[in-house]
Amino acid sequence: MKTNDYGFETYLRERYALTMAKLYAREIGIYRGNCPGAGDAGFNGVMAYIGQLRNRYPNAGTVRRVLCALKAYYQYLALTGQRNDNPAASVRLRDPAPSDIQLQDLFTASELEQLLHKEERYPVLAGRNRVLMGLLIYQGLQPRELEELRVPDIDLEAGTVRVRAQANTNGRTLSLKAAQVLLILNYLQVIREQLLAGQQSDRLLVGLRGSRFLAADIIKHVTSHYGSLFLPRKVSCRTIRASVIANLLKDGKELRAVQVFAGHKKISATEKYRQDQVQALHSIIQAWHPMK
Repeated sequence: MKTNDYGFETYLRERYALTMAKLYAREIGIYRGNCPGAGDAGFNGVMAYIGQLRNRYPNAGTVRRVLCALKAYYQYLALTGQRNDNPAASVRLRDPAPSDIQLQDLFTASELEQLLHKEERYPVLAGRNRVLMGLLIYQGLQPRELEELRVPDIDLEAGTVRVRAQANTNGRTLSLKAAQVLLILNYLQVIREQLLAGQQSDRLLVGLRGSRFLAADIIKHVTSHYGSLFLPRKVSCRTIRASVIANLLKDGKELRAVQVFAGHKKISATEKYRQDQVQALHSIIQAWHPMK
């Protein structure tokens, strides 16, 4: 299959930061050069290429970046009618992520609130991004959970959001803040319709021209738009979620209730976010000691 290169690169520039768009275009150029018929590849073909990358690159981050590029490539082909599916959409890398939770890396509730008020360059995206950030800082959702949200999952009358179960979290129904209900209502009635531009989708969060807002897009958006606001601490989806959970425990919420809120399958996953005074003092000293 021959892809309209100009169209694909335009698609990338509209959806990603310029540096990321160029990087993804380069990775897809390499992919197509190494894999004849890449545009028609199925799931097994994609997995075979991922296997080659694992043998070539010891850094899992490099493989993850290429996978994100592949997902964007096949999403483009699907959106432009060149194929009916995205064979990379369901691929998940199982490389272990750092699990240590450092108190000095987290944010207070008031600091998290500041993320909602960052100025946006494009007004049409501002409303969507506030909905996104609200679900991060109030419900502590993970990027994959955000990607999987559908419009019917939002019950504005009840003021709730239904979160679908994932490989590492349970499904649950969480309450929305009153301010979120108004934001989401305006987003659904006005902003989302503008973004869809006549396209059909049941996904809650969508990109320009109704494109699917993937977990990788959400991670990139948060890191690029908010990552440097509280240096040396870094804002990311992971540190936002960790902060939400840790703040609930710090405020005296019962451990089991926080486990249900976070969707943790094991109570031990929630306990990691609870630090006693000695641990808290140690973390603060480690972060700010002048000899560090």
